[in-house]
Amino acid sequence: QVQLVESGGGLVQAGDSLRLSCAASGRTFNIDIMAWFRQPPGKEREFVAAFTWSGFNTYYGDSVEGRFTISADNAKNAVYLQMNNLKPGDMAVYYCAARSYSSTWPTQPQLYDYWGQGTQVTVSS
Repeated sequence: QVQLVESGGGLVQAGDSLRLSCAASGRTFNIDIMAWFRQPPGKEREFVAAFTWSGFNTYYGDSVEGRFTISADNAKNAVYLQMNNLKPGDMAVYYCAARSYSSTWPTQPQLYDYWGQGTQVTVSS
């Protein structure tokens, strides 16, 4: 099993920045892709960004590209999401997810095997 623990959420104002962290532990040797999803109140879970350990490649959802940056620290087995210029529309519970290698970018939640508990990001206007 793989455990994912997110941290870093909070209450910010529009235009502020926030950095989320996701630490992976357990049987992580098969994990290649780590991603961030978010789920606004009453809406479906949405893909935000993904990172691959095999190629250190990144991929972003359209709504966050240019404002959010995903990065990773191999030594800490952790993935980060730097969120800049936050907007009220970014308010959601943010989840870290992980899975094994895929030849295409998996942007659907059901394609991921492991999930964290989520961290709340609230953006006031």
